[in-house]
Amino acid sequence: MRALSGAAAPLLALLLLAAAVSGQAGGKYSRAANEEEAAAAAAASPPPSARPAAEFPLVRLNQVWEKAQRQLHLSAVKLAELHSDLRIQEKDELSWKKLKAEGLDEDGEKEAKLRRNLNVIMAKYGMDGKRDAPLGSTNYIKDGLEDDVLDDPRLEKLWNKAKTSGKFSEDELDKLWREFKHHKEKVHDYNLLLETVSRTEDSHKNAISSVEEGSLLKEEQLHQKHSELKEKLHSIKQGFERLRRVSHQGYDPTSEFEEPRVIDLWDLAKSANFTERELESLREELKHFEAKVEKHHHYQKQLEISHQKLKHVEGTGDKEHLHRNQEKYAVLEEKTKELGYKVKKHLQDLSGRISRGLPHNEL
Repeated sequence: MRALSGAAAPLLALLLLAAAVSGQAGGKYSRAANEEEAAAAAAASPPPSARPAAEFPLVRLNQVWEKAQRQLHLSAVKLAELHSDLRIQEKDELSWKKLKAEGLDEDGEKEAKLRRNLNVIMAKYGMDGKRDAPLGSTNYIKDGLEDDVLDDPRLEKLWNKAKTSGKFSEDELDKLWREFKHHKEKVHDYNLLLETVSRTEDSHKNAISSVEEGSLLKEEQLHQKHSELKEKLHSIKQGFERLRRVSHQGYDPTSEFEEPRVIDLWDLAKSANFTERELESLREELKHFEAKVEKHHHYQKQLEISHQKLKHVEGTGDKEHLHRNQEKYAVLEEKTKELGYKVKKHLQDLSGRISRGLPHNEL
């Protein structure tokens, strides 16, 4: 190859230098672009720690909640009720974990109760694998027909009689339907406890010897369970008699309480060994509790109305109107959940206190 002339050499050197600088700048630009693109992708897909947390920290409860939202056709009201039930279950399970860590549930009694409580929740909302529709999957009454079934021909007969009697206003029929559903839930609870006791008895019979270590403890636990069964059965019988009486005669305008759960608690309190002063104090507390329950019912109805409006607006395509309705619905939903949780915790507290006041001959 021929050597370059003296004049061409400097020109070639300049060209090579410019190419090198251009290549470096292009490399820098490409790296910067890649880094920017990676940063944008990271922002669009936040790390797991930045993603919304699960509704419930306990995996099992979160699975129940997600399944209910995904697979069950529950109304907004029933979803809010389920949320309150699961929140209480969560609190009880977290308390139990602390007790277990301290070695305070050696016999597993509290753990068994937690399992039974969760089974009651699953049955109540139609997640126990049975074909029954979940309780109250829509409004209490829809065009005069209920989407729920009462599972008892006697209850069906009473309900049909009440509907056609002309003795009840629409609001009173709503209230009576709540009483029928409450009775059905009590029967569910009783049957689950009965199954638990039967399994415990079978396990006890299969023990090698009645003097086996822990046998006396199991005997005591079985006795407590049988006492609880008797108490629940007594409440069911009382409840059925009340439903029969109200269905035939209508509501007594002089009745002290109207809410089914409050009526149950008051009947229980009157049959206990409370003094007149203690009964009067309980009466006042039950009145406050009933007012809280009525407030919760009010929010439930408002939430159902808001849910129906939201579904309607979603079909119109009006984004601004939809956004306003979504905000209103979210506020009502949160308030309904909060009130539901408070009502159920208060009910749990009242039930425990009144039950502990029962005389031994009532157990």
